[in-house]
Amino acid sequence: MNRELQNKAPIMEALEAFKKMRVVPFDVPGHKHGRGNPELTAFLGEQCMMVDVNSMKPLDNLCHPVSVIREAEKLAADAFGSTNAFLMTNGTTSAVQAMILSTCKKEDKIILPRNVHRSVINALILCGAVPVYVNPHTHDRLGIALGMSVSEVEAAIKANPDAVAVLVNNPTYYGICSDLRSITNIAHEHNMLVLVDEAHGTHFYFGKDMPVSAMAADADIASVSMHKSGGSLTQSSFLLTGKRINHNRVRQIINLTQTTSGSYLLMSSLDVSRKNLALNGEHIYSKVVAMADYARNEINKIGDYYAYAGELINGDTIYDFDNTKLSVNTLEIGLAGIEVYDILRDEYDIQTEFGDLANFLAYLSAGDRFRDIERLVSALAEIRRRYKHSKLGMLKQEYISPKVVVAPQQAFYSLNKSLPIRECSGRVCTEFVMCYPPGIPILAPGEEITDDIIEYIIYSKEKGSTLTGTEDPNVEYINVLS
Repeated sequence: MNRELQNKAPIMEALEAFKKMRVVPFDVPGHKHGRGNPELTAFLGEQCMMVDVNSMKPLDNLCHPVSVIREAEKLAADAFGSTNAFLMTNGTTSAVQAMILSTCKKEDKIILPRNVHRSVINALILCGAVPVYVNPHTHDRLGIALGMSVSEVEAAIKANPDAVAVLVNNPTYYGICSDLRSITNIAHEHNMLVLVDEAHGTHFYFGKDMPVSAMAADADIASVSMHKSGGSLTQSSFLLTGKRINHNRVRQIINLTQTTSGSYLLMSSLDVSRKNLALNGEHIYSKVVAMADYARNEINKIGDYYAYAGELINGDTIYDFDNTKLSVNTLEIGLAGIEVYDILRDEYDIQTEFGDLANFLAYLSAGDRFRDIERLVSALAEIRRRYKHSKLGMLKQEYISPKVVVAPQQAFYSLNKSLPIRECSGRVCTEFVMCYPPGIPILAPGEEITDDIIEYIIYSKEKGSTLTGTEDPNVEYINVLS
């Protein structure tokens, strides 16, 4: 990385120059620098509305960048150690979709873990590729899905030599990392590309002593959610490509789904955040790790809670751990993670990232403060004192291995009918059922609905999880193959 070059932010600089030009706007957006919508301008601020502008020659065009946006992409590629980088304004969902659509076509096989974000399976529905799942192991105490076992990935590759790619989560939402270098080497030996969903791994590129990043592991393409741990605005991300990928083709694929009206608010936030991390990332993330380590120690001193970290590492399915993740198991106090999540928000005004059946995640980044950690720890101690009871009868399993009956695209577009959830056992699902966040499907199109899955869904509803993905907003009916 060239630190001298990284001091630039070409999109922001072009927008600053644009503001000084006092341009009279006879183009979109219709708010005309905020004058046409005073209430919105008062809410968001004049500075924001002034740079919410349309593509024009001085500001370049996201669909076909040749000047300031292209320069920003080159700086991002330099910062992340990739061959090319693309600014994404439709969220990491669009980056994941572009990653898969760029490498897979109809009936191609792709090897992947089943605990992927719904955007991965959405991409399979769009392109018609066929998943070959390496079902993750589950941690006995925590109930969470783990990383991909190298030996099981290798077995899947040898059993499916016609597969075109392997996809890896790096890390999982909980902070668990697979042995990305070994998986990449094996895949490349068998002429398969390696795709990495790095939505929660931006800091791997800039922090010290972090788990290996996709580009450092020689993966071929990675989606990086800059707005999660990188400080950019929500919905802004990067797509990174390596030397084996035709970046011109990727641009064409991106333009199939990404907006033609790229937001300069989002693009400039990517530009400025990349600059900040390139120059200050090591210091920023050392502070984040220190906060997370302190929080884990204090939470574990309370008793019954388990804030876990690198002690889980086993050299295979937990090859490494992201120490910025503050993942906490709650079962020993007799509460589901989602129940602690709700109590923290409703009674203590503390908003954590998500809660599931056995854990909650507090997402730490550069904007957090030690005094906020103290408030969280104090609240958790009080919750334990007030609410602790027997854990008898509680479910802890966060992941149930699915049985894939038909390909996602075939199931999604097939004739279906809606049945009460209790009547769905043995049927094939044609839609998604998931808790969001984290957005990992409990059921995806083409998978068999079992009694265990039905009980899991009902239990999740009872505990207060936010279930999404079904046509029925109340998740009392599921669409199944006719």
